[in-house]
Amino acid sequence: MLKWLWEMLNDEESESKSLVKVEELTPSSRGVNIVVKVVSKGEAREVMGRGGQHRVADALVGDETGCIYLTLWDENIDQIGEDETVSITNGYVNLFRGNMRLNIGRYGSFKVLTESPIEEVNTENNLSQKKYEQRRRFRPYRPRYGGERRYQRRRY
Repeated sequence: MLKWLWEMLNDEESESKSLVKVEELTPSSRGVNIVVKVVSKGEAREVMGRGGQHRVADALVGDETGCIYLTLWDENIDQIGEDETVSITNGYVNLFRGNMRLNIGRYGSFKVLTESPIEEVNTENNLSQKKYEQRRRFRPYRPRYGGERRYQRRRY
């Protein structure tokens, strides 16, 4: 059943890419090629980000192995609906408040498929409900160029 899907996705630009299942995703997954079915889609909300105000919504997507939240931005929100099957190419996973999220991103793309190879979604294995420890993004303050002694000196 996935053979026709693989042939459809296996054009010139994605020759070396292979499809993964939701349960194989990790917090450090990059270059993700996956086919998922949209279980539900939340309401769009307005957020301030780089470059001004944006709309963002979360969609619960998955396959027979599990499910994960997909973050949709701006015009992508209106292009994906519930119970549709979506093929994501070159997506990535990140941690948002300690939970895994699937993202399409700037360099990724998606396509809504007309035929659905996914009959049922396993919502029991929700990867977005598991907590992961996030690494700190910024290092603590450390003076450079030997200035440590100067800050540790006491003046009387």
